[in-house]
Amino acid sequence: MHLLPFLAVSAVVILTPGVDMALVTKNALVHGPAAARATAVGVNLGIAFWTLAAAVGLAAVIAASAAAFTAIKLAGAAYLIVLGLQALRGRDDPPPGIVAGRPTLGRDAALRQGLTSNLLNPKIAVFFTSLLPQFVDAQTATAADLLLLGLLFNAMGVIWLLTYAALAARGRNVLARPRVRRSVDRVTGVVLIGLGVRIALERR
Repeated sequence: MHLLPFLAVSAVVILTPGVDMALVTKNALVHGPAAARATAVGVNLGIAFWTLAAAVGLAAVIAASAAAFTAIKLAGAAYLIVLGLQALRGRDDPPPGIVAGRPTLGRDAALRQGLTSNLLNPKIAVFFTSLLPQFVDAQTATAADLLLLGLLFNAMGVIWLLTYAALAARGRNVLARPRVRRSVDRVTGVVLIGLGVRIALERR
């Protein structure tokens, strides 16, 4: 098992901005640290699922099946676009009777957002089935070896996203002014829609 190269590659992948970080950023700025942390946990629950799936071979089946890949890809793209449209329409603004600045998205809902976004990203399946085998010995590799690498990747992801969620949430008070908040909503909405379109157009 080639552990150090795997950790180096994983760090680069985890730190590269993408769908997960965009969703955590949005919920951190709009709903606060609790929602951001729950989103990060949901994302990493999704990664844990793909880790287990890769270890038992399910992810490889999804990666090899054009129909399964396309179905998951389009569902994930649609989900991100819906989230983006909600942000653009101001659906996350506090409803009447709720004090501005308090979280409007519950932890369970935030966790589901993170989990759903990750599970509906078939690129994760392709990533795990193509990356993990590169760092084990082909002749002696077992499902346990792949599971261990996946768990290490997941642990790194948990640490990074929870740290990032806390950092992003710190800027929430500064960005809580109505005009600034609407600008943030527009930016995050456009980013989420753009990511959804990109996923829809991507090939394996």
